[in-house]
Amino acid sequence: MDIKTASALRRLRLVSAPEAVSFLLLIVCSVLKRTTDFNAVPVMGMVHGVLFILYVLFWLDAWNRAKWPLGRGVLYFVLSVLPTGGFFAERKLKGEAEDAVIASRARREGIVNA
Repeated sequence: MDIKTASALRRLRLVSAPEAVSFLLLIVCSVLKRTTDFNAVPVMGMVHGVLFILYVLFWLDAWNRAKWPLGRGVLYFVLSVLPTGGFFAERKLKGEAEDAVIASRARREGIVNA
């Protein structure tokens, strides 16, 4: 894995958890708006919208650079639209990055010829 691909996956991983948190907070703010006089939906909606747009941009970049199959690319997008999906995406991306590092070290040390 080259440095640009690793950076793209890292960016996607770093934005996935905050995007999930903002989604959950937006749901809480929506409930509070309907049950109390507290209305933070405009602010939280904007924060979540910015984080979601960043997620989608980073997802497209990672998909393009990592050459994911269609199923994996769609999985990461579907995880972005589920309220807690960003947490699962972060965990899977961390695992992918660790696997890539292990494979890179093995290639460098001559253990595998891939």
